[in-house]
Amino acid sequence: MTSHCHACGCDWTASRPPGRNDACTSCRADLRVCLNCKHHDRTAAYQCRERRADPVQDKAAANFCEYFEFARRNWSGATGNPRESSARAALRNLLGEN
Repeated sequence: MTSHCHACGCDWTASRPPGRNDACTSCRADLRVCLNCKHHDRTAAYQCRERRADPVQDKAAANFCEYFEFARRNWSGATGNPRESSARAALRNLLGEN
C-alpha cells in the first residue's frame, strides 16, 4: 500500500504529507486534495467521513483542510465509477458516437 496521486498513480515518496502547493511530479495534479485523503468517501455526507471538516466543492483541487491525511492504498487505476462508465458508453451508443 502506498500514498500516490489520485490521477496517475505516481508514488508520493516524501517523508512529509503534501503541502497546499505540492503537485504530482508526473501529471502535475494537486496532491493535497480530497481524492487523496483517507477520509474521502463518495457515500458519506459531503463525500467526507471527517464530520468536523468544512465541505469542499472541488474534490480534485488543492484545499486547506486541516484534517487531511494522505491515504495509503493500492493503485487500481483511474477507472472511476463503473456505473458512470457504462452509462456514458450507453449514451455514446445512443448518440452514434461509437
